[in-house]
Amino acid sequence: MLCVEPGIRIPLGEFRFTYVRSAGPGGQNVNKVNSKAVLRWPVSTSPSLPDPVRARFLARYANRITTDGDLVLSSQRYRDQPQNRDDCLEKLQAMLTAIARPPVKRRKTRPSRGSIERRLTEKRQKSRHKHNRSLPADD
Repeated sequence: MLCVEPGIRIPLGEFRFTYVRSAGPGGQNVNKVNSKAVLRWPVSTSPSLPDPVRARFLARYANRITTDGDLVLSSQRYRDQPQNRDDCLEKLQAMLTAIARPPVKRRKTRPSRGSIERRLTEKRQKSRHKHNRSLPADD
């Protein structure tokens, strides 16, 4: 069971793992061991994901989702299948944690009178400073 928050608990049976050969350095071991883990999860049809969370997830991670509605994650950080599998689950948990709560609406605020005055006096000072750089006019 992947627990993200009290309202989001996903059973491990929803995930489909496949293992393939890793790329990169590793000597002879990398050529004969399938240690890279690839996780596939049907986000669009998952019953354990609340609808508002699903909508935010699909909007934010649309580039990681296939046309069938499956999320594809892979990990080849470790030389061990179980560690790469756990790494995939940690990545998914981090993604779900990032979108679990709805974003807070921004409240409009106005700058204070003092900050407006400070900004304007600073602008006047900079203007005078730049004006004083110029050559004096011929009389």
